[in-house]
Order: sequence, then C-alpha cells, then structure tokens
Amino acid sequence: MANFSRRALLVGGAAALGAIAANRFRGHLPTQDGTTNLSTPMDGSILNDASELNPTPIFKHTRIETDLGNATVDAVRAEIKAAQNEGRAFNIGAARHSMGGQAIPRDGRAVTFNNGTVELDKANGLYKVHAGARWSEVIKTLDPAGFSPKVMQSNNDFGVAATFSVNAHGWPAPLGPMGATVREVEMVLPSGDLVTASRSQNADLFRHAMGGYGLIGAITSLTVEMAKNKRLTPTFEEFDAKEFGTEFTDALADPAVNMAYGRLNVDRANFFEQALLITYRDAEDQTDLPPAAGSGATSHIASRLYRSQLGNERMKRFRWWVESEVGPMMGGDATRNSLINEPVVTLDDRNPERVDILHEYFVSPDRFPEFLEICRRVIPASFQEFLNVTLRFVDRDPDSILAYAPVPRIAAVMSFSQELTQRGEADMARMTRNLVDGIIGIGGAYYLPYRQHPTVEQFRRCYSGAAGFADFKRSIDPERTFRNNLWDQYIGKV
Repeated sequence: MANFSRRALLVGGAAALGAIAANRFRGHLPTQDGTTNLSTPMDGSILNDASELNPTPIFKHTRIETDLGNATVDAVRAEIKAAQNEGRAFNIGAARHSMGGQAIPRDGRAVTFNNGTVELDKANGLYKVHAGARWSEVIKTLDPAGFSPKVMQSNNDFGVAATFSVNAHGWPAPLGPMGATVREVEMVLPSGDLVTASRSQNADLFRHAMGGYGLIGAITSLTVEMAKNKRLTPTFEEFDAKEFGTEFTDALADPAVNMAYGRLNVDRANFFEQALLITYRDAEDQTDLPPAAGSGATSHIASRLYRSQLGNERMKRFRWWVESEVGPMMGGDATRNSLINEPVVTLDDRNPERVDILHEYFVSPDRFPEFLEICRRVIPASFQEFLNVTLRFVDRDPDSILAYAPVPRIAAVMSFSQELTQRGEADMARMTRNLVDGIIGIGGAYYLPYRQHPTVEQFRRCYSGAAGFADFKRSIDPERTFRNNLWDQYIGKV
C-alpha cells in the first residue's frame, strides 16, 4: 500500500520526468500536413536525446560496456587524443536523458558509459562510484547495507557522473543539489592528465565540473556521501497555492522532515490555484526494513491516469481529486530507497505524434506568488498540453560556477506534451521564452538540460558566471575538444 500511495495515486517524481523515451529515435519533426522538415540518416551516425528532436550527426560512437579500471581511463584518453588529432569534438555521456543536445558532440567522437561499480566505505559514510554507474546500481549496493543515496535524481536510470555534470537535485530535504554530496571526483582532462578534484584539491576544476555538462573533463569516478535508509511516513496538506512558499519553508524547518515535494492543480479552470504538500518523516518502526522495491504494476496504473489527462480537463480535475483526497486516505509507510527506486521509462508516452518535454524553473519561496502569476499568464495562452508540475526544495549551492540556486529556491519541474509539428515547436519556443523572461524578472532561473529555446541573451542574464566559466574552459581546453550543443549554442557565445 505504501508504494501504491506514492506512485499510483500521487504519480511522484517519475511523473514530473514522465514519458521520456530514452531509447526511441524519432529524428524527424513532422509538419502539419504530414511531411518532414528534417531528413537525417538513421545509420548509426546520428545521436538523439530524450526530446527526440535533436538528431545530430557524429563521427564515431564508442560504448564502454564493462568496468576495466585503468583500461577505461586509457580508452577515454585514446578517444580524446583521436578527436584532437582530427580536429573534432569529444563528449562523454551515460543515459543521455537531456533534451537539447547537451551530451552530443556534433560531428565528433561520442563515448557512452554503460558500466560502473559501487564500493562502500561504511566507516566514513561514503561510496565510490566508477565510470557510468546508474542510480539503480547505487541503490542495489547501498540498500542491503542499510544506506541510501543522500541526494539523487527522482529516477534511478540516470548516470551518477551525469547527475554531477548537470548538478541535478532530488527531493530529500532540506538539501542542495547532488553535487553538494560529492567529496571528490577523478577525471581525465583535455590534456590527457588524470586528476583528482575536490573542494580542497584542484578546487577550480571541481567547481567548474559540477554542473559543467562534461565540458571540463571526462569523469571516471566519484566519491559521494550516503544517508541511512529509513522507513518514512507521509503527511498531506492542501492549501491555496499562493501560500506554498511559506508553507514549504515552514515545513522544512522541522528537522524531522526527511523528504518533501509539492503539487499544483493543472486544469485550466483552476490553473495553479490549489497546492498539495507531501512531507515524509521517520516512521516509529525502523526495524526489519524491506528490500528496496520499485512500484511495478502500480506505476502502470499511474501512467494510465497521467496519460488520460491529455486533452481532457475532466481527467485533470479527477487526478487532482485522487491526489488531494484519495491519496491521504491511502497513504502508507515506505522506505527511502523504495521511494526513489523507479525508472523514468515507466511513464513513456508511446505516442508517435507527441513527445513529453520538460521545463524546470527555480524561484525563491518569497517570490512564489509572482511565479504563479507568470505561469497563469503564459502557459494557458499556449497550445501546449500541460500535464504536471512537481515542486521541490533546493538549498543554496555555493560551489557550482553555473549555479541555478545561489540562494535557497523552490524548483518547479513541469511536464508538457508537445505535438510533433512545426506549429507545436514554434509555440513551445515562444512560450518558453516568455516564461524565462518573467522568471528572470523575479530573480529566478531556468535549468539548462532542456530544449535550447531561450535566447543567448536570456542565458547570459540568468547565469552570471557563464563568461567566467567559458574563459576557464578555454584555458584548460584551448583546442575546444570537449564540446556539445550547449557550448555551441550558448556558453561558447558569451
């Protein structure tokens, strides 16, 4: 029952990231009359990402399937050197769940890590993750020992090094991004040198690599903090959405709160008018914790409810009733690891005419009412189908040069279903720029792993450290070997 309440009724963090089809390749953007405006070969020389809208030509794609220790480092060095000799770009990735080509080197050499091991250091509360380990492997290793990732993304099929590279956050509270839990990393620099970087050793490398989107070095291992796994009990509170910032802040002041997230209603008649806050505290019984489990069949139930909202305002109202009224009656205990042990593909849309697109915005709690007004003004006026928003807390990030939370902020993870037409794409770009303008105007930020619709000027205004980041990158990578579409479109232009 615990997993049912979290996954099936509340459609938790996975729904916010819902329906990203990691392994599908669409490659074409149909026009309204059914023709295409992109013609790209599907012969292995193209890489795409979770948006399915970024087919990008590459020169070579190498997969590293097993953890070979020093041999992995040597293989990475060889690919970097070959790219330099050829005057090509190099980039390394794992699950490639980004949406704007942030892990794709155009006409370059791409390496995908499909390997990884996890080593526990229980005495120091740490684990060492090698190469391309996924969060599912981390949970599988930590759970039997009674531990849990201190901060991870809300789904378990992302790469750990990739999470550090985008400095993603989770919903354990009241903590900052995942990078805040990383003690040190080992990475291969463009020079071929293998270095260790931390807050005290090669600190500049560490701060630029955290949220640096693979532009500083190829990470081969990380040493990361872990937390105790616990059985948790949920509490549900519903109130006027404009009160959410205050209510969330007050709730997180309680040291007993271990995890927390929020929801807003999304039907157009009551758009962003009501909020739901779900907090998790330690259960009284902490004995005999069950092994970490995903939600299994219940996530498919959640997916059906989630998908039924498409073009159906009645179902959006029904889902809000299920979340706010039925969920609290059926809520039960669950372990920390079970709550986060869910693959994103569970909520794949499987619709050849549409794709789920994510946005994420960060605003200070005291500006949350203004954020609501911006969203009410911009989103319903678009043609986009808005399916979900999940609200999380992100503590201040004092480390990353490209920090999206230089002060404590509420993260709003939004999921849209976009039709695969030129009209749909143009409308999404227009809506995105309007949202970004409004949110920058109230001191907020937008997240960089998603579609490249904001303008370069908006990027420059939002990320004040971008010029310094670009200068540092050029100093350690004078040939600009480590490149991706984020560098080509934005950072390299500031």
